[in-house]
Amino acid sequence: MFTVRKSEDRGPTRISWLNSKHSFSFGGYHDPRFTGFRDLLVINEDRVAPGAGFDTHQHRDMEIISYVVEGALEHKDSIGTGSVIRPGDIQRMSAGSGIRHSEFNASMTEPVHFLQIWVQPDRNGLPPSYEQRAMPALNGEARLDLIGSSDGRDGAVTIHQDMALYRASLPAGDEITLNLAPGRHAWVQVIRGAADVNGVGLNLGDGLAASEETTLRVTGREAATQAELLIFDLN
Repeated sequence: MFTVRKSEDRGPTRISWLNSKHSFSFGGYHDPRFTGFRDLLVINEDRVAPGAGFDTHQHRDMEIISYVVEGALEHKDSIGTGSVIRPGDIQRMSAGSGIRHSEFNASMTEPVHFLQIWVQPDRNGLPPSYEQRAMPALNGEARLDLIGSSDGRDGAVTIHQDMALYRASLPAGDEITLNLAPGRHAWVQVIRGAADVNGVGLNLGDGLAASEETTLRVTGREAATQAELLIFDLN
């Protein structure tokens, strides 16, 4: 069973320095049909103007993942982390018992485009923590890489929830397959290009919820742009 979340139907936030699209209800935007999917609560596609960003603010009991598409994102937090996240990196921050952080465009001349992702942790009150790793390099071929998991295996960041996060990248006509265990669910988010998932066409910015499926077959569909997608394997 599939449910498609079209890019153009996402909720908008537009202010002087931020252009954001919300796949799920967030802040002042509410859609009762899309209030999250399983433990995946937020996917915001954010574009932040040069030199601007999210001032220091607090979170608790949330796994927060940043995935930079273009540009560079500067992170600072109350546990002493300072870093710059660029395309090819994956970042996970566990807010746990409480953390303060800021996220700013690291450039004064170019925008930054990134996905802000929130996942409900498997327990509250975790010690706040931060992790950033380089993802496997893309080589123009079809790839399916594990970039986040509950156990941090194979170089993935550790996400404190029963889930796995994959990055799929594939040229037009190529296919990758992901098998889902019985009772599992998946969310697919298109970051670049276009793809078909089990024959369902998805364009740039589209999302897809999958339940009662045992296999996802993802095929690149746009000759000019290699498709890039995030796939969440969820309990």
